[in-house]
Amino acid sequence: MRTKLSIAALIATTAFAAPAFAQSQDQGFAGPHAEVIAGWDRVNDKSSYDASRDGVTFGGNIGYDVQRGSTVFGVEGEVTGSSISDRSNDVLNAGDRLRVKAGRDLYVGGRLGFLAGPRTLIYAKAGYTNAQFITDYDSPATTPALSFRQRDNYDGWRLGAGAEFKLTDKVFAKAEYRYSNYGSQTNGVDPERHQIVTGLGVRF
Repeated sequence: MRTKLSIAALIATTAFAAPAFAQSQDQGFAGPHAEVIAGWDRVNDKSSYDASRDGVTFGGNIGYDVQRGSTVFGVEGEVTGSSISDRSNDVLNAGDRLRVKAGRDLYVGGRLGFLAGPRTLIYAKAGYTNAQFITDYDSPATTPALSFRQRDNYDGWRLGAGAEFKLTDKVFAKAEYRYSNYGSQTNGVDPERHQIVTGLGVRF
């Protein structure tokens, strides 16, 4: 009889302990992931030009996370575009046109996060960014007419912070702020970038 009671107690203990053990080993924020992102984009020129423009950023992100208890380490890469564009007329000559547009933006970096709940991750990030800006200039009234396009690629660094929320076991949403700085350039501009984005992604 005592043996039967001991076996029953062991089975009951195992039954109650198994869910707790599984929960402690939950790896819901681990593994590869991919997401689409979109949000607010603002580029400031801190040089004497003192220009700033707002627009929309959009693109995609891929990454891989490792979870150790309530701590998450990850690496990620991102490609985005932007709707930011600045147009001016009569810049150097009467009738000329100048447009400066934000092109593609590349990012690679890491992040460190902590679980704020079973379905919520709070994280900070840092990494390298390379932004392209496209300049188009047309001066049809000059002799000869002048027209050219120039692409400038600026290296910089990015810092950010955000929160990721599990919608299902595989699908998640996030909200993130990030700041990018590209330093003073040889052409005299000194750009920086502020962005607030949201994302929708899936883990594999």
